Amino acid sequence: MTDYQTVVDHLSTGNWEAAHEIVQSDESALAAWAHGIVHLIEGDRKNAGYWYRRADRELASDVSIDNEIEKLRTETRCS
Repeated sequence: MTDYQTVVDHLSTGNWEAAHEIVQSDESALAAWAHGIVHLIEGDRKNAGYWYRRADRELASDVSIDNEIEKLRTETRCS
């Protein structure tokens, strides 16, 4: 089971490499979304788009990484 709180903590501090290591082995939609955020932080929007599609989420042209991390934090608390 993925520890999403740790993933969110890593994303919040910009440690996308550690977050990536955790989510890359998880096949869930939540992990795909987190994986997309990882690639946004990394600056790879094309790859982020792929993961957002896998998560069945829209990647807005004006996406705020900080807002996405906070939405992920909220989502993981509810699941």
